[in-house]
Amino acid sequence: MTLRSYRNPNADLFALTDLLCNGHSTVALVGHNHIKATQHNGEEEPQKPEKYSAGRQKQVDTTDNHQARLSNQSKGTRRKVKVKNAENKNDRNRKVTDYFPIRRSCRKSKTALKFEEQKNIDELILSGSEPGMMVQDTEGKGRGVFATQSFRKGQYVVEYHGNLLGVTEAKEREAAYAQDPTTGCYMYYFQYLSKTYCVDATAESGRLGRLINHSKTGNCQTKLHAINGTPHLILVASKDINKGEELLYDYGDRSKASIAAHPWLKH
Repeated sequence: MTLRSYRNPNADLFALTDLLCNGHSTVALVGHNHIKATQHNGEEEPQKPEKYSAGRQKQVDTTDNHQARLSNQSKGTRRKVKVKNAENKNDRNRKVTDYFPIRRSCRKSKTALKFEEQKNIDELILSGSEPGMMVQDTEGKGRGVFATQSFRKGQYVVEYHGNLLGVTEAKEREAAYAQDPTTGCYMYYFQYLSKTYCVDATAESGRLGRLINHSKTGNCQTKLHAINGTPHLILVASKDINKGEELLYDYGDRSKASIAAHPWLKH
């Protein structure tokens, strides 16, 4: 129940007294012109909500929603950062082969090439094959061997083939050969595994290694090549050899008797 009062302050006081006398338990003065009363039955006159209540509630709701969105965005950001960190870690752990295909080199290693070369020499020695050379007569030295192909430095040329002897038997044969001046001596002494051996190529065999002539400045040199523990005396190119050149190597005999018998040993 609302009563409208006049400007007279005493009138408001009279109205308040009248309400109390008529059974109202509670009265309140609202502003300068309104009085709000509550009856004894406890029923309060409906009040209009304050004008700012809805706005405040909306503002509170908006703030809560904004905080929730910020929280969700923060969680989403953390998840993205974790995923990105995981991706970066995976990228660091990747190998070059994950991005590029493996290229197999067709080039052979030095070890493989050396093995193939040794195997090829074994086959030439065991088969008795002697390609790339021929016999021709030479002035003052008799027969000589000439290249029919080019040889590169270090390449196998031919085996000095003959009978492999121990030093005792070799000395006996050498003494026998010395009794007949018409018999040449084609004996080559060398050491292998601290033991002295000799290749005796005196007997005619058709093998070309025994016919290669001497020269201190030759284009070949002797070398040992073992096959299954057995030493073989071979000749390899000490320099590049062109087709048509005579094959020569140093016999290494500097004794006065040998030089007297074979003066060409001096050269």
